[in-house]
Amino acid sequence: MKPTKKTASEKPLIILTAGGTGGHVFPAESLAEELLRRGYRLALVTDSRGKDNYQGKLSEIPNYSVCSGALVGKSKLFKIKSLIKTCWGVVQAAYILFTRKPACVIGFGGYASFPCSMAAILLGIDLIIHEQNSVMSRTNRFLSKYAALIAQSFRNAKYTPPHIKTILTGMPIRTAIADLNKQTYPEIKDGHYNLLVIGGSQGAKIFGEVIPEAIRKLPQELQKKLTVTQQCRKADIEDVEPRYQDCACQVNISSFFKNMPELYTTSHLIISRAGASSVFEIAAAGLPSVLIPLPTAADDHQTANARYITGAKGGIAIPQKEFTPEKLASVLTDPVSYTHLTLPTIA
Repeated sequence: MKPTKKTASEKPLIILTAGGTGGHVFPAESLAEELLRRGYRLALVTDSRGKDNYQGKLSEIPNYSVCSGALVGKSKLFKIKSLIKTCWGVVQAAYILFTRKPACVIGFGGYASFPCSMAAILLGIDLIIHEQNSVMSRTNRFLSKYAALIAQSFRNAKYTPPHIKTILTGMPIRTAIADLNKQTYPEIKDGHYNLLVIGGSQGAKIFGEVIPEAIRKLPQELQKKLTVTQQCRKADIEDVEPRYQDCACQVNISSFFKNMPELYTTSHLIISRAGASSVFEIAAAGLPSVLIPLPTAADDHQTANARYITGAKGGIAIPQKEFTPEKLASVLTDPVSYTHLTLPTIA
């Protein structure tokens, strides 16, 4: 299929396809920011969870919604329904691509990106895949066999097909986050220490259970000098807030923080899952971290992501089954000892 004819001054149309969790959406948003800055025309193909619900640059470009469904886990009936939805989504996406005639499609993985990516393959439109993790997702693993190019965040991501051209791009991150590497590590004044807890776009319920209990095990004087800023799901806030009532630290809990760049610049230690977006943002900020890989992540890719941080001495990783109040309290008892753990780059 030939791209839409354009005037001499008009740049090509590029279609981005992403959806689901922030791990797939955030890099798409970051790339959209840069491509729009360079004058490219963009559109987003997502599923019903994402259409017109995104913020930032993705909200400024045309959004198309197609059917999609997860084909892993759950019952056989569920898989059959998901397969039917996905096939119909490919048809819907093919119509969008046929009418819009983009120069290429860029997919960011996750089942929401499959219909449009597959439609691009069937219509002979160049497909570029961005793989965020150090282990290729199952969606990208299938699609990559037919891609024109694979852009990788981590060098030599597992399951990368050897016959497809790859390029190490790293993770697209927001300009405000990328600029943080120009900042110096915040000074610890009179022992006052800022702890930032982020659970990824889906939150992390175990953080709300373990962290308050760990803080209660700290000496009162240390608690008084600690400020905790914690992100958790809306549904969990009412359960988490009372857990901090007996703690002497200052606490700020929210399901979403709009001022993440500012929080990074004032934080001394981060507790986080090890999703690719979180890992790269923490690395860009140059902050030490305690990473708790999500044990149910597909192919245990978060553990693999965390190894890049720990291998570069940018933080420590604690398996979730070992993430206990006692273990965390031992880390927080002497948080200053972790300030040497900084990470300039990942590759």
